[in-house]
Amino acid sequence: MFMVQRKYTPDYIFESSWEVCNKVGGIYTVLSTRAKTLQEKLPDHIIFIGPDCWKQQANPYFKEDITLFAEWKTQAKTEGLNVKVGRWLVPGNPIAILVDFEPFYSKKDQIYARLWEDFQVDSLHAYGDYDEASMFSYAAAKVVESFYLHYLDQSQKVIYHGNEWMTCLGLLYIRKALPQIGTVFTTHATSIGRSIAGNNKPLYQYLPNYNGDQMAGELNMQSKHSVEKQAAWNVDCFTTVSDITALECKELLDKPVDVVLPNGFEDDFVPKGAAFTAKRKKARQRLLQVANALLGERLGDDTLILSTSGRYEFRNKGIDVYIDAVNMLRQDSSLNRPVVAFIEVPAWVKGPREDLKERLNGGESTFDTPLDNPVITHDLYNMDSDRALGMMRHLGITNRKEDKVKVIFLPCYLTGDDGIVNLSYYDVVLGHDLCVYPSYYEPWGYTPLEAIAFHVPCVTTDLSGFGLWVNSVKGGESKLEEGVEVIKRTDYNYTQVAQDIKDAVLRYERFTPTQVTAARKAAGFLSKKALWKSFVKPYYEAYAMALEKAEKRMNNTNNQ
Repeated sequence: MFMVQRKYTPDYIFESSWEVCNKVGGIYTVLSTRAKTLQEKLPDHIIFIGPDCWKQQANPYFKEDITLFAEWKTQAKTEGLNVKVGRWLVPGNPIAILVDFEPFYSKKDQIYARLWEDFQVDSLHAYGDYDEASMFSYAAAKVVESFYLHYLDQSQKVIYHGNEWMTCLGLLYIRKALPQIGTVFTTHATSIGRSIAGNNKPLYQYLPNYNGDQMAGELNMQSKHSVEKQAAWNVDCFTTVSDITALECKELLDKPVDVVLPNGFEDDFVPKGAAFTAKRKKARQRLLQVANALLGERLGDDTLILSTSGRYEFRNKGIDVYIDAVNMLRQDSSLNRPVVAFIEVPAWVKGPREDLKERLNGGESTFDTPLDNPVITHDLYNMDSDRALGMMRHLGITNRKEDKVKVIFLPCYLTGDDGIVNLSYYDVVLGHDLCVYPSYYEPWGYTPLEAIAFHVPCVTTDLSGFGLWVNSVKGGESKLEEGVEVIKRTDYNYTQVAQDIKDAVLRYERFTPTQVTAARKAAGFLSKKALWKSFVKPYYEAYAMALEKAEKRMNNTNNQ
């Protein structure tokens, strides 16, 4: 293992991501929760760089401070950089710089030409979000260059850390323009690996036989793959978030990672003591109120509340196998109590169902008849073509009165104002009894980590980074009794996975109150092992490796 030396501790860290002060996915959670730990180590010397997506609108995640680096901002403006400097409104309140990248579109062709000349990056096949990401990446790198030349000097050890392929162009620019800066690249999922999995191709069995360049051509991913591969090869330290994604990098980018950086978190969002109990009770009551109003039933507190959640990636997140598992459970006569299985993934929402809102707001607590289509809480624009609803129709899941298992699609972002549940996601998770995350493609997996932080046991697979980590902690295949059940999943055992999920839920349904309490305690205890104070050490290893390589590079240059 690479040993951290004190001389290779950074003085400044610049970290860029599309999700800095821009909450759109899991990387936001990675960076925003890690910020506090880095701030404690390097107060105000960790500077995050993100896109200025909000422009003149108020950004709820960012507060501008016109006093911060005022002199540099003036200089930056003369260099064509329009920036906002302030604080990211997360624990630790780190400095954040938001840059307007749109002015660089006019220089796009020159930027891409230089990228080809320096690193042979293919931008000719660019489409979709490639241009947007690349212009942001370039603008972020120019911010670092300007700040470094104006505010810092070569006596200071500086890291530039980019996340995901969207920052790769900037990483390559820094590597060329400022070779004294140590560069770190973290891929949270390779662009080509995600594309292979998302196109229903078997990823894992054939991984050693896939040629990343060839697959990029087949899937029209040449530009994203090209810039990501060149960044992996040219940065000082190439990293990813799990062992399973490390294998993906080795095979598809032809470059082994230097350091694995597992995703930790902070549990300051978890209520304690009486507040925890009260919030859990409130969440369960609300979820059952919604279910009863939709179904026209009287589900009591003994109801087992099951859920899956995350991005609407039907196959990759295992939404398909979850629905199949729940359908198997529905047909099992040995089930002893009612189950409500929620699907909490944001779809193309038109708005809350007015008939359901009317029932919930009408003051009645019991109903004898179900609403029409009692499987969904909101109206969708694509009701007829939605994949989850289509699969439920195909399987005959209609939530009949005689069904012990009811399935409810909650297809909206749970921000507290969805019009039906009106609770935030974290408040909703508290009310679940068991969560299921049967991912086929999941480099890490925050949703199960968040679930166990709320003492909610969960089922996941060994194709997720989180699942592999749990097994490594437990020293074998973890079971629900230990807080997390990790199911074996391959390219071809879909039906067995569904059966295993169903069996796990049945087993949990039969737990005694003492066993339930023990499983919930085990889940909470396990989550403590994933706090950033335990997971941050590999970051310093990555920084040290990058700084040492940068130092050697500069010494070699000076000695020539």
